[in-house]
Amino acid sequence: MGIGELNQMAVNMFGSLVKAVVDVDREHLAVDAELHSDLEALLLEKGSKQESLWGINLYPEMQGDGFVEFDSMINLRPSQGNRSRSVENEETRQKIIAIVGKRVHR
Repeated sequence: MGIGELNQMAVNMFGSLVKAVVDVDREHLAVDAELHSDLEALLLEKGSKQESLWGINLYPEMQGDGFVEFDSMINLRPSQGNRSRSVENEETRQKIIAIVGKRVHR
């Protein structure tokens, strides 16, 4: 998917952002829903494991670190050591950035 597609999704839904969920094990990316939980459910139906799914926001008009925002209610997972809406594990954050880089063409 390209930045142009993301821009159109953003305009149609929230104006400047596109919600997405990343499966860090299967390297899948689901995008464009009102709620991260809708995308999470879609990936679970397709065989993803909940502990592998992380919610993010993409800002197609931003460059660098501003492009991916680690913020979603589905990220609250005390049982996995993640006690906030962010993604606290740096290794997981880097996996997410790499997967987004593979799936979104700038």
